[in-house]
Amino acid sequence: MAPLSLTAPLAGWAGTLDDVPDAVFAERMLGDGLAIDPTGDVLVAPCAARVLTVQPTGHAITLVTAEGAELLIHLGLDTVTLGGRGFEMLVAADEQVTRGQPLIRFDLDLIVREARAAVTPIVVTNGEAFAIETRATAGVVATGDAFMTLVPRDAARRQAASDGPAATRTIVVPLPHGIHARPAARIAETARRFDAVVTLAKDGAPVAATSPIGLLSLIVAKEDRLTIAATGAQAEQAVAAIAELILHGIEEAPATARPAPAAPAPATVPDGAIAGVTAAPGLAIGPVARWDVQDLDVPTDGCGIAAEEAAFATACTALSADLAARSAAASGPARAILDAHASMLGDDALLDAARAAIARGHSAAFAWRAAIRPQADALRAGGDPRLAERADDMRDLERQLIARLMGVADSIVALPDGAILVADDLLPSQFMALDLDRVAGLAVVRGGPTSHVAILAAARGVPMLVALGEALRAVPVGAQVILDASGGLLHATPDAATLDDAHGRVAAAATRRTEALARAGEDCRTLDGMRIELFANCGSAADAELAVRNGAEGCGLLRTELLFLDRDTAPDVAEQTADYQAVVDALDGRPLIVRLLDIGGDKPAPYLPIAAEENPALGLRGIRVALAHPDILEDQLRAILAVRPLGRCRIMVPMIAGVDELLRVRAVLDRLTGGARDVELGVMVETPAAAIGADLLAAEADFLSIGTNDLTQYTLAMDRGNPAVACALDGLHPAVLRLIAETVRGSGLRGRWTGVCGSLASDPLAVPILLGLGVTELSVAPAAVPEIKALVRELDLRAARDHARAALACPDAAAVRRLAREFAR
Repeated sequence: MAPLSLTAPLAGWAGTLDDVPDAVFAERMLGDGLAIDPTGDVLVAPCAARVLTVQPTGHAITLVTAEGAELLIHLGLDTVTLGGRGFEMLVAADEQVTRGQPLIRFDLDLIVREARAAVTPIVVTNGEAFAIETRATAGVVATGDAFMTLVPRDAARRQAASDGPAATRTIVVPLPHGIHARPAARIAETARRFDAVVTLAKDGAPVAATSPIGLLSLIVAKEDRLTIAATGAQAEQAVAAIAELILHGIEEAPATARPAPAAPAPATVPDGAIAGVTAAPGLAIGPVARWDVQDLDVPTDGCGIAAEEAAFATACTALSADLAARSAAASGPARAILDAHASMLGDDALLDAARAAIARGHSAAFAWRAAIRPQADALRAGGDPRLAERADDMRDLERQLIARLMGVADSIVALPDGAILVADDLLPSQFMALDLDRVAGLAVVRGGPTSHVAILAAARGVPMLVALGEALRAVPVGAQVILDASGGLLHATPDAATLDDAHGRVAAAATRRTEALARAGEDCRTLDGMRIELFANCGSAADAELAVRNGAEGCGLLRTELLFLDRDTAPDVAEQTADYQAVVDALDGRPLIVRLLDIGGDKPAPYLPIAAEENPALGLRGIRVALAHPDILEDQLRAILAVRPLGRCRIMVPMIAGVDELLRVRAVLDRLTGGARDVELGVMVETPAAAIGADLLAAEADFLSIGTNDLTQYTLAMDRGNPAVACALDGLHPAVLRLIAETVRGSGLRGRWTGVCGSLASDPLAVPILLGLGVTELSVAPAAVPEIKALVRELDLRAARDHARAALACPDAAAVRRLAREFAR
């Protein structure tokens, strides 16, 4: 069977399921896939398929392709609680749909306002039958862009029916919202644990309990009667477990009508100020410069069909090459936007429309505008501001190609230093052409806060206000203005007192940033001279390069699981070595701590046979997986040992619970090195057992580094992937701090150093407490290195120790944070 191609069913920002703030999707309980944070208001079919179900509330749809792939598209999170408000179903169950056919129209503003999130997972729910071969990279996608490619798995790997005893039970469903995505995931997960074939039926034919999409197809509502049946060795246990789960094991808030949001109070606008919308926060003062860009004049008639077709083809090829080159040199949002423009340039519908206009005798430039401008105008006329902002990308692409056809280039406005650039609107390519060293801020008559220019401005730290309206046109060039983007105001005629206050705020912030960056490369010491190592957490060579630029002294945590996931086979020794060597080279002589593979039931790899678990956080994960698959462990150790120079890499073992696990890793390492101890071996303290037994671990380990994220969830017995309790997780809880203190004490007994590589290390309120407890190494987000270094230099360690002792005596995390805020003053 040929690979099955899926196209993006929505326009927006694509990302992995890891980015979805819901454990059901982030932990792949329903299956693997991608997510899109939408910018439009219509969901379309990603391929030809049959509609299996449309949920009565309209928030989710399931599809099955002719090849048998089952897809779930879930619009937003917790949108079942909207009770159907904001969703218009455009298709019905059993209807055949074609690629690109509209399926559901939805009110994006309502979802953003009243649901937990608008991010939309697109999930392959029968992953036992289909694997994801390719998937879109994170960034901007347009509806119809290449999104995922599916390939069938070997039939031998699929679940076979079981023989044996049978059991059945009928229950009345008590769930307030019936069986929607989350309960379906829990039921399927439970069914997989038993040696039995389990089905559920409502009125008609039964469906497999292991198929979330099949369960959704039952359209089970509250008070519906549901029959659970099973065949196999554990049939009775399976039926009992699923019945208990549905009746008592799934807690959901009752459906309640949400009150209509209150109308926003009108903002008070000071005299001489213009109100706008914040697109990128910040404060800037400077002279106004104006950039007014008009449409390029194009001839209507061409110079012959053949000549215009040739010119059009040449211009498209040149622009495509230019976009590819600029994308290769860019990163982050800029790269995503350039890739989106390149994708639009390859849209067959647009190209065919332009060629048809050329065939009618028009010039290539006129034909291109005639093809793309109506599409952009339709988006602007639709009434959705987010769609209107996406029209800017079409206008940008229109202008870029016409400029090539006409042989002209945009004239860049001459900018004084520190300019506040005023424009009717700005296109992404125009922003990228600016000399940002001379731009203090941007003020736009039109525009929107989620436009691509707004995203670029935020990524580059350029304050930006949009939607300032016609009043902005009256501000004269050269006038000294205050752009308070955080406050949503442009002070066009500020008085002396307002100017003085703004200058003081700008100067203080600039001084802090400049001083932190200027000293970021220096050794990090407290005010009283205690040496603290400041490392960075990295996932790639690019992260390591950023860390070095920001003054990191090395990498305190390299996440190697990124190399092992989303593939059908494990990376070999050579591939791993090349990856680690690239990070070492980027660090330019600085040390690198490589965390061994940390995957498991919550982050499965298809080539590792790990059964579904009721609680993956307490199951086969971290070093337990590597010890269960010694070939994986040995290959990774061989790859690390092959990195040059030898010893530049240190090895860190994740999810240690006892000394025996560390000794088993040490035995493999000693066998590979012939007993030479050229490479340091440390442990990651993420379990209470490791913290309490730190002195025992330190007798065998060269260092200890605390992963505060997992340590917090295990200490407080709160799953950080469970939205019902995740909001209560706080690493500054006294119980967590006491375990950190015990880790430092235990490692100190053996003369070992203790670091922190979890998120607490990047929290300015937590850093004084951590140092006061005796931590001597912090590994933080690369961008946070200068700020945390500057903070450490202002700390008196004796005061920090007193502060830490007071924190340990607090009753709860809220009290610790109040104490920390007082200390920060």
